[in-house]
Amino acid sequence: MIDLSKGQSLTLAAEGGRPLTSVQMAVGWEHSPTAGFIGSGAAPIDLDASAVQFADGQFFDLAFFNNLATRDGSVVHLGDNTTGKGEGDDEALSVDLTKVYAKVDTILFLVTSYQGHSLEYIRNAYCRLIDGDGAEFARFTLTLGVQETGLVLARLSRDGDGWKLQAIGSGIALKTPTDSIDLLLPYV
Repeated sequence: MIDLSKGQSLTLAAEGGRPLTSVQMAVGWEHSPTAGFIGSGAAPIDLDASAVQFADGQFFDLAFFNNLATRDGSVVHLGDNTTGKGEGDDEALSVDLTKVYAKVDTILFLVTSYQGHSLEYIRNAYCRLIDGDGAEFARFTLTLGVQETGLVLARLSRDGDGWKLQAIGSGIALKTPTDSIDLLLPYV
């Protein structure tokens, strides 16, 4: 497994250099016990994982809690966790790279706070990439609080016959990916 740092990239290939055909992006987090009104910690933080597809720099499609799959069926959201409670991954997106529409060249992975909480109130946050066999092969750990309500985690981009992953880790002022596609364009 590779522990990615901000800006680092990785070619999505199996042993022997064969391009991967499917991946899963899973995210997990815990909310800080001091989150909420004057540190009461009463309200859980509802983060949402999303994948937004682009073709030649233009928005194409997305999968998130309110639209569980892209039209081509290549990206599927596997369920909405509204609290971040429990062990392990809180939300995941499955990507069948063989089904991604041919003109789609970029897929952005995001985490956003549906209720508008600053991401300063989360801890132990991560995103991890899992291959088609269920093995984790890359992880991006978020070590510092983010003042914005969203985070652009990573970008998948076409790389010849395969795909490349780049860890981004930049805060963004979004509560859902549909709030402003224009804010995502600098990361495409």
